[in-house]
Amino acid sequence: MATRGKAINVKIATSKVITALENRLAELEANYKKQDENEAKYQTSIEAWKKELFAYAIANISKAENLRTNYREWTKNLNVDFDLTVKDGEFPAEPQRDFEQLHAHTYREMKEEMENAIRILKMTDEDTVSTSTYNAIARYL
Repeated sequence: MATRGKAINVKIATSKVITALENRLAELEANYKKQDENEAKYQTSIEAWKKELFAYAIANISKAENLRTNYREWTKNLNVDFDLTVKDGEFPAEPQRDFEQLHAHTYREMKEEMENAIRILKMTDEDTVSTSTYNAIARYL
């Protein structure tokens, strides 16, 4: 256990760090390429969930409280709004994203930083990576 004020000095083989960064970069690229496909699947599951939720609400409309209506004559739309008091688990659960969404600029920044780190580490003659260098790239591993 480190005492206060004393830094921990960790030595990690440069080849291991390069391999880990290359693997993480490949994973980042693959995830980014699949992002549109994953988002489409998520949106499909959201649409299915909405249909289940509507079916649940309509089936339980007899339990409705605080019924509100609003008719818009210029658009010929009737808006009906009501509240259902339910316990957690009685209605369909909303799907959650099981993937991380990256904006293009975030992806490019992360990719560039990882590629630069790999390039620099491949140029070094050192067998181990210093703690400060490791700290700089640790967020990508």
